[in-house]
Amino acid sequence: MPDKKEKLILKYLCKVCTGKKTYLISPSDIAKQVCKKYVLSVSEIDEIMASLALQNYLEYVISDSKNGYFYCVKLKKKGQTYLHDAKKQKKALYMLIVRSIFLATVSFVFGLILKAIFKT
Repeated sequence: MPDKKEKLILKYLCKVCTGKKTYLISPSDIAKQVCKKYVLSVSEIDEIMASLALQNYLEYVISDSKNGYFYCVKLKKKGQTYLHDAKKQKKALYMLIVRSIFLATVSFVFGLILKAIFKT
Protein backbone atom coordinates (compact mmCIF):
# COMPACT_ATOMS: atom_id res chain seq x y z
CA MET A 1 0.00 0.00 0.00
CA PRO A 2 1.51 3.33 -0.98
CA ASP A 3 2.13 6.02 1.63
CA LYS A 4 0.86 9.62 1.36
CA LYS A 5 3.61 10.94 -0.90
CA GLU A 6 3.43 7.90 -3.14
CA LYS A 7 -0.34 8.22 -3.40
CA LEU A 8 -0.05 11.87 -4.37
CA ILE A 9 2.49 11.16 -7.10
CA LEU A 10 0.54 8.12 -8.31
CA LYS A 11 -2.68 10.16 -8.56
CA TYR A 12 -0.85 12.79 -10.59
CA LEU A 13 0.66 10.17 -12.90
CA CYS A 14 -2.74 8.51 -13.36
CA LYS A 15 -4.29 11.82 -14.37
CA VAL A 16 -1.45 12.73 -16.72
CA CYS A 17 -0.99 9.32 -18.34
CA THR A 18 -4.62 8.61 -19.20
CA GLY A 19 -5.15 7.24 -22.69
CA LYS A 20 -1.45 7.06 -23.51
CA LYS A 21 0.83 4.07 -23.65
CA THR A 22 3.84 5.96 -22.30
CA TYR A 23 4.34 9.48 -21.07
CA LEU A 24 7.50 11.56 -20.79
CA ILE A 25 7.64 13.64 -17.61
CA SER A 26 10.41 15.40 -15.74
CA PRO A 27 10.96 15.17 -11.97
CA SER A 28 10.54 18.95 -11.76
CA ASP A 29 7.01 18.65 -13.22
CA ILE A 30 6.16 16.11 -10.56
CA ALA A 31 7.70 18.32 -7.86
CA LYS A 32 5.68 21.34 -9.06
CA GLN A 33 2.46 19.37 -8.83
CA VAL A 34 3.24 17.90 -5.41
CA CYS A 35 4.63 21.14 -3.91
CA LYS A 36 1.14 22.17 -2.79
CA LYS A 37 1.25 19.55 -0.02
CA TYR A 38 4.86 18.35 0.25
CA VAL A 39 8.28 19.63 -0.66
CA LEU A 40 10.11 16.83 -2.44
CA SER A 41 13.65 16.73 -3.73
CA VAL A 42 14.61 14.99 -6.94
CA SER A 43 16.23 12.15 -4.99
CA GLU A 44 13.00 11.59 -3.03
CA ILE A 45 11.04 11.49 -6.28
CA ASP A 46 13.53 8.92 -7.61
CA GLU A 47 12.99 6.77 -4.53
CA ILE A 48 9.21 7.08 -4.77
CA MET A 49 9.25 6.15 -8.46
CA ALA A 50 11.39 3.10 -7.68
CA SER A 51 9.02 2.15 -4.87
CA LEU A 52 5.97 2.47 -7.14
CA ALA A 53 7.73 0.32 -9.73
CA LEU A 54 8.45 -2.33 -7.09
CA GLN A 55 4.80 -2.26 -6.00
CA ASN A 56 3.85 -3.04 -9.61
CA TYR A 57 2.01 0.23 -10.30
CA LEU A 58 4.20 1.44 -13.15
CA GLU A 59 7.24 0.90 -15.29
CA TYR A 60 9.64 3.71 -15.97
CA VAL A 61 12.90 4.36 -17.74
CA ILE A 62 15.11 7.36 -17.09
CA SER A 63 16.18 9.16 -20.26
CA ASP A 64 18.77 11.90 -20.40
CA SER A 65 18.47 15.07 -22.45
CA LYS A 66 20.06 18.51 -22.62
CA ASN A 67 17.63 19.91 -20.06
CA GLY A 68 18.17 17.19 -17.45
CA TYR A 69 16.54 13.82 -17.27
CA PHE A 70 13.01 12.63 -17.80
CA TYR A 71 10.97 9.63 -16.79
CA CYS A 72 9.39 7.61 -19.54
CA VAL A 73 6.42 6.27 -17.55
CA LYS A 74 4.07 3.46 -18.48
CA LEU A 75 1.28 2.58 -16.08
CA LYS A 76 0.70 -1.11 -15.46
CA LYS A 77 -2.79 -2.54 -14.99
CA LYS A 78 -2.65 -1.93 -11.23
CA GLY A 79 -1.64 1.70 -11.85
CA GLN A 80 -4.34 2.25 -14.45
CA THR A 81 -7.06 1.12 -12.07
CA TYR A 82 -5.64 2.89 -9.01
CA LEU A 83 -8.06 5.85 -9.03
CA HIS A 84 -11.07 3.58 -9.50
CA ASP A 85 -9.87 1.24 -6.74
CA ALA A 86 -9.28 4.17 -4.38
CA LYS A 87 -12.85 5.43 -4.95
CA LYS A 88 -14.15 1.92 -4.40
CA GLN A 89 -12.27 1.58 -1.10
CA LYS A 90 -13.51 4.97 0.08
CA LYS A 91 -17.10 4.04 -0.77
CA ALA A 92 -16.75 0.73 1.07
CA LEU A 93 -15.41 2.56 4.13
CA TYR A 94 -18.35 5.00 4.12
CA MET A 95 -20.81 2.13 3.75
CA LEU A 96 -19.19 0.35 6.70
CA ILE A 97 -19.53 3.48 8.85
CA VAL A 98 -23.18 4.01 7.83
CA ARG A 99 -23.99 0.36 8.49
CA SER A 100 -22.35 0.51 11.93
CA ILE A 101 -24.29 3.66 12.86
CA PHE A 102 -27.54 2.09 11.64
CA LEU A 103 -26.98 -1.12 13.62
CA ALA A 104 -26.06 0.83 16.76
CA THR A 105 -29.24 2.88 16.45
CA VAL A 106 -31.38 -0.22 15.90
CA SER A 107 -29.89 -2.02 18.89
CA PHE A 108 -30.38 1.10 21.06
CA VAL A 109 -34.04 1.32 20.09
CA PHE A 110 -34.48 -2.42 20.57
CA GLY A 111 -32.90 -2.12 24.03
CA LEU A 112 -35.31 0.69 24.95
CA ILE A 113 -38.28 -1.41 23.80
CA LEU A 114 -37.12 -4.43 25.82
CA LYS A 115 -36.53 -2.23 28.87
CA ALA A 116 -40.06 -0.80 28.54
CA ILE A 117 -41.60 -4.26 28.18
CA PHE A 118 -39.87 -5.91 31.13
CA LYS A 119 -40.00 -2.89 33.44
CA THR A 120 -43.74 -3.23 34.06
